[in-house]
Amino acid sequence: MPVSRRDFVRCASVSTLAVGSLSSALASIACRAGTDAATTSPAAAATPWFRISLAEWSLHRALMAGEMTNLDFITEAKRTYGVDGVEYVNVFFADKARDLGYLREMRSRCDSEGVESVLIMCDNEGRLGDPDGAARTQAVGNHLKWIEAAVFLGCHSIRVNAASEGSWEEQSTLAADGLHRLAEIGAEHQINVIVENHGGLSSNAAWLTETIVRGDHPRLGTLPDFGNFRIAEGEWYDIYQGVEELMPLAMAVSAKSHDFHADGNESAKDYLRLLRIVRDTGYRGWVGIEYEGENASEPDGIRATKALLEQVRDKLAAGA
Repeated sequence: MPVSRRDFVRCASVSTLAVGSLSSALASIACRAGTDAATTSPAAAATPWFRISLAEWSLHRALMAGEMTNLDFITEAKRTYGVDGVEYVNVFFADKARDLGYLREMRSRCDSEGVESVLIMCDNEGRLGDPDGAARTQAVGNHLKWIEAAVFLGCHSIRVNAASEGSWEEQSTLAADGLHRLAEIGAEHQINVIVENHGGLSSNAAWLTETIVRGDHPRLGTLPDFGNFRIAEGEWYDIYQGVEELMPLAMAVSAKSHDFHADGNESAKDYLRLLRIVRDTGYRGWVGIEYEGENASEPDGIRATKALLEQVRDKLAAGA
């Protein structure tokens, strides 16, 4: 059975808002990473409408087995898979957030390979929606080191979780408080704080959208993940509806993949439909490969996902 990043992290350790409020909040998202409208210059016309990055979790089996390191990941991303952006997972360099020598080596490898550090996915730092005020404050503080590391590496964002407990309204209010406070810190460092649909109520796109709007900060947004819409056992949110609802607040996109048909299409998700939703919101940032399947090796799954993204990107650029 596939090991999800959420399950690994666990083991390793807008219904009531007015339409006017949502519209106002969306208009305030002025700092969204890489979503500027395309220009009409020849250079802009030749530039793909999204760039492809590689999420480190795509190689989690190799990393967990000690077959490669976080530093190796940077080199592999460019030399083996030909991508220009990397998305780190903090659990693979958990004790290095303030190790300047290590961070310098990461940055040096990126510079040498011509790779851009896109974001850091942050787990195991406490619940930003914890009902206990002191624990929630501690969780906010725990993320500071990753914001600082993101600045040093040149990332545009850290990805965090919106875990909480209680009723819909209680969890939204609590998570919005922690996220707003963290986004204020992020703003001081020019770093975005983005939340992925990542289990529990966060995989309910209506709840997550409401919570981000309630968090009310231009540095606060979403990271829609094509595959993380499982709310609970037997309860799933529609992935196309979810991506459509999350995209207006998106500052990054995760193209989660699992298995593929012989024709190269993802077996459970219509990438053409999903990426058309992404395109139609005006998003022009990174789209990250995040392979999490079991029926192909990690290298083969990454290559299959990249090929599919490139194929669909070209179709949509041609007006499909």
